[in-house]
Amino acid sequence: MQFKTKELNQAVDVIAPDGSEIRLLAEMPGGSAVHCTLPPGGISKAVRHRSIEEIWFFLSGKGEVWRALDGDSECVPVCANSIVTIPIGTHFQFRNTGDSPLRFIIATMPPWPGEDEAVRVRDYWPLGSTT
Repeated sequence: MQFKTKELNQAVDVIAPDGSEIRLLAEMPGGSAVHCTLPPGGISKAVRHRSIEEIWFFLSGKGEVWRALDGDSECVPVCANSIVTIPIGTHFQFRNTGDSPLRFIIATMPPWPGEDEAVRVRDYWPLGSTT
């Protein structure tokens, strides 16, 4: 059948290369979608993607997202209803600054190709820092 229907799995399907919790939602030839969670106080590892781009839609929690590409760099606050884009090659890192999990949906185009897609880059926030 060409249609897919699914409920969000409460169990973590995989830990992303950046360290966040990923629950798989759906995949089609043009893209895929996942549900991402970062616990309170959590800081992801900084990475860049080799061949995909993403759109993030934040559902709950509070945090910050740092992005850098071609000499442009910014750090923005995020919360429920915030949307950020991650163009191909962007260095990025995110952290949870609130008291509850930071949760968001990631649309990936094309679909996530595998673990080698994420390349580790220099952290904006040192891992283990709280400021």
